[in-house]
Amino acid sequence: MSSGDDKKGYSNHKGSHENRKSESQAHTTDKETVSKEEQEEVLDKYASDTKHRELSGKFWLILVLLLAVGLSLFHLYTAGFGQLMAIKQRAVHLGIIMILVFLLYPMARKRVGFICSPKHRPSIVDIGLALVAMLPIGYIVFNYDSIISRGAIANQTDIILGTILMLLVLEAARRTLGWILPLLAVLFILYALYGNYVPGPLQHGGYSYQRLIEQMYVSTEGIFGVALGVSATFIFLFILFGAFMNKTGMGALINDLSMAIAGRRPGGPAKVAMIGSSTMGTINGTAVANVVTTGAFTIPLMKKIGYKRTFAGAIEAVASAGGQIMPPVMGAAAFILAELTGIPYATVIIAAIIPALLYYIAAWTMIDREARRLKLKGLEKHETPAAFKVLKARGHMLLPLFVVIYLLFEGFSPLYAAFYGIIATWVISLLRKETRMSVKDFILALEAGSKTGLPVGMACAVVGFIVGTTSLTSAGVAFSASIIGMTEGILFFTLFLTMIACIILGMGLPTTAAYIMAATIAAPALIELGVSPLAAHLFVFYFAILSTLTPPVAIAAYAAAGMAKAPPFSVGWVALKLAIAGFIIPFIFVYHPSLLLIEGSIQEIVLAVIAAVIGVIFLGIAVIGYFKVECSWLERLLLAAGAIAMIVPGGLSDIGGLVLLGSIYIVQKKRISSQTEGNDNMIQMEESS
Repeated sequence: MSSGDDKKGYSNHKGSHENRKSESQAHTTDKETVSKEEQEEVLDKYASDTKHRELSGKFWLILVLLLAVGLSLFHLYTAGFGQLMAIKQRAVHLGIIMILVFLLYPMARKRVGFICSPKHRPSIVDIGLALVAMLPIGYIVFNYDSIISRGAIANQTDIILGTILMLLVLEAARRTLGWILPLLAVLFILYALYGNYVPGPLQHGGYSYQRLIEQMYVSTEGIFGVALGVSATFIFLFILFGAFMNKTGMGALINDLSMAIAGRRPGGPAKVAMIGSSTMGTINGTAVANVVTTGAFTIPLMKKIGYKRTFAGAIEAVASAGGQIMPPVMGAAAFILAELTGIPYATVIIAAIIPALLYYIAAWTMIDREARRLKLKGLEKHETPAAFKVLKARGHMLLPLFVVIYLLFEGFSPLYAAFYGIIATWVISLLRKETRMSVKDFILALEAGSKTGLPVGMACAVVGFIVGTTSLTSAGVAFSASIIGMTEGILFFTLFLTMIACIILGMGLPTTAAYIMAATIAAPALIELGVSPLAAHLFVFYFAILSTLTPPVAIAAYAAAGMAKAPPFSVGWVALKLAIAGFIIPFIFVYHPSLLLIEGSIQEIVLAVIAAVIGVIFLGIAVIGYFKVECSWLERLLLAAGAIAMIVPGGLSDIGGLVLLGSIYIVQKKRISSQTEGNDNMIQMEESS
């Protein structure tokens, strides 16, 4: 999940790499794989939420283990036997997370003045902050009934403890996520207090500090708002589900199965990356983590068979980022989307299926055409495992995914589905020796799930300042009015501005935070212009994710560049080209929701989907410039025009698109025939001479 980039981020990435030693990897040499040190370096550089301590010393290791396992058991228990009151559930969730953050994440990478940040143990300051964090959290858990009895009017104690919690949340978020999101939160807090000094339509009367504390601390509108509520329920359980799946060797199963399916096709390793990374997104939803886990294996293989290192890195980045839009388990933001809109998560899954498939079909076409243009082959038979053997050894571990999908579509809540998915994973793992989880594995999975959930939980907590301020000041309404005023109510321009805003936000924020901000501020403008809530929020969701591929700050592409040893900016631009369908499809489903399977007759939906599939295939051909043979620039332009005409649902546009695409097909067939005749004539001349 995301996240960041954000959902079920990589599950204890150090431990999970041990499960990557799959059958297919045994066929590669050391020179063909990325070293563990290189993987760690990429994670450290591009995923701020991995920069935690590697503790030494039995006391600290045991303490963190107990806290992490306790957090996971708390969530399992409340999922199976009933949750606490909403604010208490969220408070316990946040409290344990903050304690773990202060113990695991140093204040700074280097010494700051007289304050040191040891790499292998918490400092005195860290211990103090962890202890202080218990005060405002404990106060909410044990005194909330009395707070409610006085109408949630903040008294002096509330103000003091609320201030402490706000500062602690900002600091914990800074440690796990970097400076950008906490600074944005501070700006929104200042806006709530001093909005009367802001000129223009965003001006408001300003609120007292007491009112701010009431909003942020003693209500479910601020820190303990919807975002943290989703983290404390659905997201954490799915992160834990991912940790259990990883512990059973799911990564090895996905790698091996992808190799068996696509490894021997032209450009095989690139297609393995597409299948593997999209599937890994079901387990771990962060783009950078996907790049590192699957890219460590696929990028060297892509380079080995002849793809340029820039292209290889871009393929992995595009495949990994798309994991967050691929059902059934998408990024963390997808759960928040369902909660914000009140739309069942199963409906979100159904709506996301076609756009996600179109994204991957376009990317698959591009890597296939590039392979054929360069005359690249796949891997040899002895380099790929047999699908039957892979499924025989680990195939039963796909069953927990089917359990989750079944429960979601039967109308059960994501919380219920994740809980029984975890139980199913443990039970099914016992069926074979290769996947069997020992007691130690079980405990380590509980620990890994909690550690993975730390940055996601902090992102959801700190974004509560932004959401709380927006609801308190009605800034969202004012901002929506401003957007509509700037674009004069023209939907296309409103969509375009929203896309730019999402991409800019996503350049420095985790996907979850970028989505929530855009959903709070920009999505209402789209809804006011008549866009369905689901289409509006999915539009925002898509571009929050695609921001990880968009230069000048494209963390997924830059992480892939680090793995491929290629220029980061070049990888970013190639990734942007490979993901082009993802930038077009959201505009289409806003205008034509039939692609989301939520409007239109069955016939209209089927025709729209078929036309869109044909369109993205030819869009991929136009981008690469290779159909049957190399395309001229004119042919590429006509192919692109025909592809867009096909993607846009409508009888006339489809006919026009088919005419253009058919014309290029005929021209290329004739060119091949003339080239063949010319070659035959040359052979005859050589033979006669």
